[in-house]
Amino acid sequence: MRVLMLSKACVVGAYQRKLEEMARLPGIELRVLVPPSWRDDRGVLALERVYTEGYDLRTTPIRFNGHFHIHYFPRFGDELRAFRPDIVHIDEEPYNLATWHALWHARRSGARTLFFSWQNINRAYPPPIRWLERWVLRSVDFALMGTSSAAAVWRVKGYYGPLAIVPQFGVDPAIFTPPPHPRDPGSFVVGFVGRLREEKGGADLLHALARLPHDAWRLEIVGDGPERDTLARLAADLGIGDRVRFSTLPSTAMPAFYRSIDVLAVPSLTRPNWKEQFGRVIIEAMAAEVPVVGSSSGAIPDVIGDAGLVFPEGDREQLAGCLLQLLHAPALRRDLGQRGRARVLAQYTQEQIARQTVAAYHRMMQD
Repeated sequence: MRVLMLSKACVVGAYQRKLEEMARLPGIELRVLVPPSWRDDRGVLALERVYTEGYDLRTTPIRFNGHFHIHYFPRFGDELRAFRPDIVHIDEEPYNLATWHALWHARRSGARTLFFSWQNINRAYPPPIRWLERWVLRSVDFALMGTSSAAAVWRVKGYYGPLAIVPQFGVDPAIFTPPPHPRDPGSFVVGFVGRLREEKGGADLLHALARLPHDAWRLEIVGDGPERDTLARLAADLGIGDRVRFSTLPSTAMPAFYRSIDVLAVPSLTRPNWKEQFGRVIIEAMAAEVPVVGSSSGAIPDVIGDAGLVFPEGDREQLAGCLLQLLHAPALRRDLGQRGRARVLAQYTQEQIARQTVAAYHRMMQD
C-alpha cells in the first residue's frame, strides 16, 4: 500500500516517530511531504530531521506560509503523479485551501483520500472558505478525528462518510519516562506547560495556589506568550511571587522537566472561538507518571480518564481543592501517576497511533 502524506505538523522532529512506526508495519510504503518550515505566532519552525528511517521524508514548497486557512503546496500535483499512491493522507483541517487543493489532485489520480481534524467547535466560515469546506466534506473518502467531540462537530456540519477517532500524534514512552527514583513525598512542585494566553487559565491556577499553605508548594511555568507579564504581576499581587518561576525550554528538555514535577495543572478555559482540543502535555506528563489536574474544557477529561483529577473549568475553589488533595496524599499521586503511564501505553504511544492510523488505511481500501 503506497501512502502519500501531506503534513506541515511533521516539520517537528518528535512527531516523526509516528512515521517511523507506520513504515515498520507490513505492506506500507510511506512518503511524507512537509514544507521547509512553518510560521505561526511563535515564530518560524524549520524542518527538524530527527526520525527518518524506513520512509521517505521530502520537502515541498509552500505558498502563504503561516496563513492557516489559505496556505497550500503548489507542487503537490507533481509529487502525486510521480509517486502514484493508493492513499493520500491530507494531515490538514477540511476547511483549509491546502486540503481542497490536495484533494482535487488526488481525486483526479484515483487515489483514496482522507483528512484529519481537531476542530471541536462548530464554526461557520464565510465564502470562499465555506465553499471549499463543503466540497471537501462531500468528496473525501475517509476522515480521522482527534477526539469524539471533533467527530460530532463534523457530523453536524455535513460529513456523513466513514471515520475513525485517532489522535494525530502520541508520545514515545522510552523518552517520556518516570524518574529513576521515587519522588520525594515531601515535595510538591506544580507544573504548567503551554502558551501563556488568557484561555489557558494561568490566572486561575495562581489564584488557586494562593489558597494553599504558602511554603508547601512551588510552581514551574514553562512557556511564553502575551500573558507572561500579567501573570508575573498577579503572582506578586497575590503574595506568591517567590513561589513561581517562569522559563522556556526546548522540546528535548521536556522529559526531564516532567520528571522534576509532582503534578501537572491544565486549567484551560473554553471561549466562543476555542476550547481545548486534546492537550498533548497531558499524555507527556502521564507517560512520566505525573498525575494531572485538568479542567472540564473540551477533550481534557477524556484524555485524563482515571489518571488524574478533573474540576469544573473556571472554578478556582475546586482547582485549589484538587491541588490540596494531592498535596496531602503522596500515595494518591503515585497511584494516579501509575494509572497515567498505563493509559499512555495502552492508547497514546506513537506505536499505538501508527497502528490505528494504518488500520484506518486498510479499512479505506476494503470499503
